Parts: sequence; C-alpha cells; structure tokens
Amino acid sequence: MNLGVQMKERYALFSLTDRTGAVEFAQGLVALGWQILATRGTAQVLAAGGVPVRSLEEWTGFPEILGGRVKTLHPRVHAGILARASEADQAELAAIGGKPIDLVAVTLYAFEEAARRGAEEEAIEAIDIGGVALLRAAAKNFARVIVCSRPEDYPPVLEALRREGEVPLTLRRRLAARAFRLTAAYDAWIARYLEREDGEGELPETLLLAARQALPLRYGENPHQAGAFYLEPLQKLPFEVLQGKPLSYNNLLDLEAAWRAVEEFEEPVAVIVKHNNPCGAAMGADPADAFRRALTGDPESAYGGIVAFNREVDEEAAAALQEVFLEVIAAPGYRPEALDRLRRKKACRVIRMREGARGALEIRSVLGGLLVQTPDPGDGDPESWQVVTRRAPSEAEWRDLRFAWKVVRHVRSNAIVLAREGQTVGVGAGQMSRVDAVRVAVMKAGPRARGAAMASDAFFPFPDGVEVAAAAGVTAVIQPGGSIRDAEVIAAADRLRLAMVFTGRRHFRH
Repeated sequence: MNLGVQMKERYALFSLTDRTGAVEFAQGLVALGWQILATRGTAQVLAAGGVPVRSLEEWTGFPEILGGRVKTLHPRVHAGILARASEADQAELAAIGGKPIDLVAVTLYAFEEAARRGAEEEAIEAIDIGGVALLRAAAKNFARVIVCSRPEDYPPVLEALRREGEVPLTLRRRLAARAFRLTAAYDAWIARYLEREDGEGELPETLLLAARQALPLRYGENPHQAGAFYLEPLQKLPFEVLQGKPLSYNNLLDLEAAWRAVEEFEEPVAVIVKHNNPCGAAMGADPADAFRRALTGDPESAYGGIVAFNREVDEEAAAALQEVFLEVIAAPGYRPEALDRLRRKKACRVIRMREGARGALEIRSVLGGLLVQTPDPGDGDPESWQVVTRRAPSEAEWRDLRFAWKVVRHVRSNAIVLAREGQTVGVGAGQMSRVDAVRVAVMKAGPRARGAAMASDAFFPFPDGVEVAAAAGVTAVIQPGGSIRDAEVIAAADRLRLAMVFTGRRHFRH
C-alpha cells in the first residue's frame, strides 16, 4: 500500500445473495481500515468468518420489515451513497446523522433461477428492489463510490486499494457500467417473464435486449472477427455438446438452419446443411435410411457439412454417419451404442438438441440498428392451396410437392428445390435471378430431375423458370403465386403439361 495516502474512516456496505469471496474481500478491507456495514443475512455470514461487521439496521436504527422486502431503503443509506464530495452534500448528510458510504457490494436475488422453476409467487418474491436501488445509486456516484456487482469485482478493487489506497476512476467507471448493464438486464428478465403469455406474434414497442454470453467462441465468421453465443432472458442453452471440439460461429449458424428444417416434419427425416443451406434432405423409414437418402441428394456438397435428425440416432445410423466427414451431428437423442461409435469421430461435434430451441423474435443488426420480425410459422392450412393448371398433381406428385415446399422455406432466396420420392435431388440457393436458381437446381439434379417436383419460395416473375424445369423433366411445381405475369406462367405450365399449385404464401429467407 502507498504509505503516503492519508487514511480516513471509510464505510463499505455489503448486501449479498451470492456470498462467494465476500469474507475474504471484507477481511481485506478491514485490514486497510474500512468499516463494514451489512444487511442481516450477510452480516451473519461475515461475522461467522471473523469479520468485524455492524448490521445495517443497527446503523440506521430502522429494522428490516415486510419479511425483508424493506431493509436498505433508508435516507441514511442512499444519502450516504449518493452524497457528492461537496461541502453542501456532506453537510446535509451530517444533518441526518449519516456517513459517506464509499463502497457498495451487492449481488441481486436470483430472479432468473426462480422464474425457471415455474412458480409465479416464488418468481415475484425473487424480484430484487433494494439491491437494484443500491447498485444504481452507487453506479451513478462512481466519481466517489466503488460499486461491486459480482464476486469477480473484488480482487481488482482490493488490489488497487492495497497498492494506491484508492480505486482509479477508470476502474470505477468500468464497474459502474457493469452494474448498470446488470440492472438493465435484470429488469429485462422480469419484463420478459411477466409478458411471456402476452402479445404472441406481435412486435414490442420497446425491444429489450439483455442477452447474456452463454458460449464463448474461438472467433466469428472469420479468424479476425470476435464471436460469442448469447442467450435471451430466461432461456437455457438449447443444446448439449456430447462429443468433439467447441462449436464455432459458423457451426451455430448451420445448426440453426438444419434444426429448423427437421422440425418441419413428423416423419423420420435427415437434413444436411452446408453454408446455411440444405444440400440434402430426405424422409426415410428410420434415421439411417433418411441419412443415406439425404446424402445422395448432393454427396459432394455434404462433405464437411452439418446433419440434423428429428429422431433418436441408433447404431445403424451412427455407422452410416462414420462413413462421411461431418462437422456437426445434431439429434434429440442417441442410443448408448450409437454414441460410443460416434465418439470415435474425434473431430466431429455430437449435439443433443433440447426442446424450446427457438426465440420469440428474430433479430438482425443492420446499419447500426436492428431488424426484428416474428418467426416464419410456415403454412398452417395446406387445404387453402389452389391447383391453377388444367392438370392436377398425381398422388405421388402431391407427396413430393409437400416435401419440397417444407424444405424450400429453409433455403436462401432466391430458392428452388427439386424433390422426388421424399428426397431432394437438386437445390438452387441464393441466386440473384429465379431462373438461375432453377438452372442450378437442375444442374445439381442431372437425370434425377426427370419426374421430380419443384418448389419455389416466391413467385415466378416470368415463364422461363418453369420452361427450364420442364425441359429437365420436372412434372409438377409449387409456388406462392402473386406475380403480375401469373397468367403467362400458368399458360406455360399448361402448354408443357405441368401440374402447378399456388400456396398464397411467400417464404423468402435472406
């Protein structure tokens, strides 16, 4: 400690639910000449640890009331924290018998944990009032007051006090910002909890962003970018890594795309994603059959991709997966023998997905602001689909149209999917013109395009798209409709003896 620093009477206030490191921190302050004040429960813990401590209710002369709901909301407490160093403020504080409080250490009630347990009465009681008020008061007056809002704050504060006798303004400012970030997040958690059953499908007037960092990543999309995975209030990590290296930023983007796609289906299905687009998707009799069929959709692109299943992975599926290099395998569960086999793929991440892996809103940053939308719910009423050509789809074509329509929602726009017998045979993704998306899908399919059904995520602006498809052997088309040239497109389909269905709903994915 800098011995040239003039010692003075200094008070620290402790009010903690998480008492990790509190005794050691308080002992360090006492060794430096500080006086310790604490709320009743915290005072008992500190005293048991040998810390000379004065209870706050003794210091204020005001007992805790309402079962502990009111214990720190007192003029001597808040005036002691908020008083500036000016003579006027210090005189007013002295007039009410108060003392300057130079350090506030508070950890809040664990509201998020209580809310997850489900009982509303317990969650409401876990809403911290006094602690939030203490943190905000101390953070506001950071020019004079040190605020510690988590146990990790104690060591740097104690080190600075031992070395210099004071905490530098830069650190106090950083601690204040951290405290305000915490109280802002805390209020957001409470608001999201209270509105959890209201306004479904609506956009809030004020968007509360209080996501916490749940998973640090090695880097972002590229090594020169920082990256991390954050969770919205009250959300649990929606997956468990059972095997393999830590997940990357791009892994998570592709995992999201693959998992959303398999959620579309009730039948056993496997979807392989590469660069955020399905390159193979198929239904099957079981997971192994679905994977093999999905792999034949585009085996070249599947190399190094991500595969998701909507069924538990068994040993047969695990054996099939071992034959291909994949970055990530995701499923709702794994048989023990399947997991043992997959653990031999040391470089591959094996993920167990959990229910509820979906946010209420989709958020994207643009131009320094945020674009927010509700998730695309798909098509709730296929009965409203309309056959617009003279020829209606056959039963087999209907099955493939439904399958292709579910998959195309998860392909980047402009998006085209060719499907036959419950599997994709060609995918055209992210093209600037729709006819080019058809050409890519047809090229990927080759001879398998003959007899396939085609799905388009948005309308055909010209007949050329269906003409290219028909030339490759496509026999049925599903699309939203809505173009000013719909009549021309339908006439072309009739001329080429295609069956065409309008769904009335577009599914862009940018």
